[in-house]
Amino acid sequence: MTSTIPTAAELTELVRSLVRQHRGERGPLLEILHAVQEQLGYVDPAVVPLLAAELNLSRADVHGVVTFYRDFRSAPPGRTTIRLCRAEACASLGAEQLVRAAEQALGIGVGETTADGATTLDEVFCLGNCALGPSAQINGRVRGRVDVRQLLAAARGGGR
Repeated sequence: MTSTIPTAAELTELVRSLVRQHRGERGPLLEILHAVQEQLGYVDPAVVPLLAAELNLSRADVHGVVTFYRDFRSAPPGRTTIRLCRAEACASLGAEQLVRAAEQALGIGVGETTADGATTLDEVFCLGNCALGPSAQINGRVRGRVDVRQLLAAARGGGR
């Protein structure tokens, strides 16, 4: 994942390269969007018209896919990304209270990033860790029986 904002020329080359790699596949849009996000950390809105042109799709089609799937972001994430599970099992074990406490402690809402770019708080509807709820995913690593102290420590320590 890159830490700098790409230029228009770099975005164009990235999109063209990914389209070439996936040209023979049926419906390659999702694979390409995942690859863009893997490389940039997010799907830059400038990618939408480029992909639409390269794949002979409408901008609305590409934009619809990007905005429909929660895993795609349209802005760079924080250095630490915290995803809190809000599925039924975790909710029954205090996930909603954990979400509210995290929002209050971080000063942001779900789906937002702190002003300093340190932490992104997001939600997910099942991490498959139901027996150890409430669960969170911190920088891709699933943790169980989390509390707000652990989340704040992860936010301060970069998610280690």
